[in-house]
Amino acid sequence: MIQFEKRRVSDEKYEACAVFDVNGDGIPDIISGAYWYEGPDYVRKHFICDVLAISEYHDDFSDYPMDVDGDGLPDIITGAWWGETLRWRKNPGKEGVAWETIDIDHCGSIETIRYLDIDGCGVPEIFPNTPGAPQAFYKLIHGVDGRGTAKFEKFVIGTDASGHGMGFADITGNGRMDVVLCDGWLEHPEDPFSGLWTFHQEFSLGSASVPVLGYDVTGNGLTDLIVGQAHDYGLHWYEHLLDSNGTRTWIKHEIDMSGSQFHDLWLSDLDGDGEVELITGKRYRAHNDGDPGAHDPIGLYYYKILKGKFEKHVIDFGPAGEASGAGIYFWVQDLNGNGYPDIVAPGKDGLYLFENLGPQGE
Repeated sequence: MIQFEKRRVSDEKYEACAVFDVNGDGIPDIISGAYWYEGPDYVRKHFICDVLAISEYHDDFSDYPMDVDGDGLPDIITGAWWGETLRWRKNPGKEGVAWETIDIDHCGSIETIRYLDIDGCGVPEIFPNTPGAPQAFYKLIHGVDGRGTAKFEKFVIGTDASGHGMGFADITGNGRMDVVLCDGWLEHPEDPFSGLWTFHQEFSLGSASVPVLGYDVTGNGLTDLIVGQAHDYGLHWYEHLLDSNGTRTWIKHEIDMSGSQFHDLWLSDLDGDGEVELITGKRYRAHNDGDPGAHDPIGLYYYKILKGKFEKHVIDFGPAGEASGAGIYFWVQDLNGNGYPDIVAPGKDGLYLFENLGPQGE
């Protein structure tokens, strides 16, 4: 059993966060919505910029560090449902100056965003989950000096609306990460920039999490899928099988049906045993009052993966205001240097830090 020490960092209700060194002092900071919190104690709060608020939501469903303009400072990639725009926020490099928000593309409503370096250049490409539009990704254009130019090239790889849910998994086993959508997967070609990717309609994952995770749950060498229901009850895994003719099938298994709104998932080795754990939790009021289980208690959990079985452990659980969920975009990283990944959990229930103290007895 892993021990966590819980801290409420802020009452702010942004649903996304990130961890990176904003001010260059070598200490990781916490970023969430309109503010960043200075490490190592995360007490001092700094303004980033105003973030559009609509009803209970903020137009900030991803916070990801990337030096977009090549000035050596980490900027923020963001986007959300209401603004229908992929954006970046320019780090001014000094306090007291608001970060400028710059549009990348008016791509349609964004559920959230994931990032993957598909060509090995060292900078990940940007993959927004835009349920009403075909899947696309954006590549930062670099200059001859290797620095970012603040310009992006868009590549559309699908033909139909993407649907709710997206992730990466090497389904073919060829070492290339394919893109998993809620109703099938896009096969990563040898040249990922050459045009449309081949779509395989092999399953129906429902209102799937972002991300859908690829992981060999059974240890048979095939990549299975781990999926949360973002707007309903349920956390599942899909067993990947191949017959002697190479026909692929997927068998759905339950992991946890006691909770709803599992919108974001992570895999990370929390206890240092060399095996990853599944980390997830409730996105509190994901559709305000509209989702099944919207008024249930909220929680944050990890699951040990044991050859096709998932063993649940509760990190936090209770009513909103006392307990934490996972928001739409939480973050897992070792903040204090003790070798164990910590968890930063944003959401409409507030911003929390769970310091990982390691397994009991250590």
